[in-house]
Amino acid sequence: MTEAQISALLSSLKVDLGILRTTAYDSRLKEIIKSSFQMIEREGATLDVSLLEDAQLVVMYSAWLWRKRDSGEGMPRMLRWALNNRILSEKANG
Repeated sequence: MTEAQISALLSSLKVDLGILRTTAYDSRLKEIIKSSFQMIEREGATLDVSLLEDAQLVVMYSAWLWRKRDSGEGMPRMLRWALNNRILSEKANG
């Protein structure tokens, strides 16, 4: 991922989390975005964040990681389905 892509994902993530008016968390959120990308790829997907679907998957995963640090909640079913669909789609086409 390029820095420009990370910045674009950061903007989307901040909208999702509702923290638009501050840059205090930007460096931590960028780390979460990078680790989300790596975690998703470790599960078997080859991501291209220039594609909207892959970018949104990274943002959803990152938002979950950010929120779960306080709540400790498991992965939402919607996110698990999105990951599974992305991985299975790639394996079926490739």
